[in-house]
Amino acid sequence: MNKSFITNVLTISVIAMGYLLSNALIFTVGLFATSGAITNWLAVHMLFEKVPGLYGSGVIPARFEDFKDGIRELMMQQFFTEENIDRFLSDRDGRAVHFDLGPVIDKIDLSSAYNSLVSVIQESSFGGMLAMVGGVAALEPLKEPFIDKMKLSLIEMSQSDEFDELVREEIEQPDVLAEMRKKIQSIIEQRLDELTPQLVKEIIQRMIRQHLGWLVVWGGVFGGLIGLAAGLIDM
Repeated sequence: MNKSFITNVLTISVIAMGYLLSNALIFTVGLFATSGAITNWLAVHMLFEKVPGLYGSGVIPARFEDFKDGIRELMMQQFFTEENIDRFLSDRDGRAVHFDLGPVIDKIDLSSAYNSLVSVIQESSFGGMLAMVGGVAALEPLKEPFIDKMKLSLIEMSQSDEFDELVREEIEQPDVLAEMRKKIQSIIEQRLDELTPQLVKEIIQRMIRQHLGWLVVWGGVFGGLIGLAAGLIDM
């Protein structure tokens, strides 16, 4: 529902009614209501669109760079501070927060770890014995069980409190935090560089334009009340 359009139609209808009925009070109410509604509608429109001859119109696209700077400062100075990152790494009791690394570990290809193990065996004193029983091919049936057991062990280790604490201590190192904030800022900068004045305008319109429509409605209401008061005073 377009609140602005409906309000303007209603206020203009009141003007027409007052004119047709030759009723000065109704005409004045409609005139003032229309004035208030149209004025507020124009103010809302001027936020997003440049109106020739009206200084200050199109303020949101015109202040595009300030908008980007505001987002950048908000994200880096309010959200991704070292204190907030530290808070993110701790639970309410101050213990290191747990990250579920199971899905990540499960996707890791541990074939290289198995190959390294086989290489160590070959180069050790057991290499000759291994050659007597078929060489590396004899160990091939053990590859999948080895990888499965290795993943299970890594997942179990990653679920321990000691592991969580070690991860937090490592991340909380000043140079690590600085590098993390640098990467976050780089991501934010990259995304902000993709923004255009038109996109910024559309984002803000989606957020607030629906609610700004009430400015037109209340502009018509209060304009009508002022018109009513003015008409009664003249009577």
